[in-house]
Amino acid sequence: MKPNTLARHERLRSLTSVRRLFQHGEAGFVYPFRYLIFTEKSTSPDVEVLFSVPKRYHKRANRRNLLRRRTKEAYRLHKQVLVEAVKRGDSSFDVALIYSAREALPYKTIKHAVVNILAELQKRC
Repeated sequence: MKPNTLARHERLRSLTSVRRLFQHGEAGFVYPFRYLIFTEKSTSPDVEVLFSVPKRYHKRANRRNLLRRRTKEAYRLHKQVLVEAVKRGDSSFDVALIYSAREALPYKTIKHAVVNILAELQKRC
């Protein structure tokens, strides 16, 4: 598999996993993202990620889609740092990236924030 893809098994889809993440996960903030992380010991270490842009601040669907696409692209291009760190350990990570700024920021700002979040998560491995 190519390293710069975002396959289906890398996305957080299970309702129980999402509930567990939001109820028991640890939170942090790197502008413009609020992020949640849930770690558990696992025999098959992996990273699953969830992207969210709330309708509360961005009413138009095309704006939410644009911000979600920018976030996914930034994560997709820089995820190798986190994936390699997780594979060395014995735990799996569930991560939620929630865009919390009221304005639509350029890709460069989003990329910088995602890279900082991934660096923080790498330290936790």
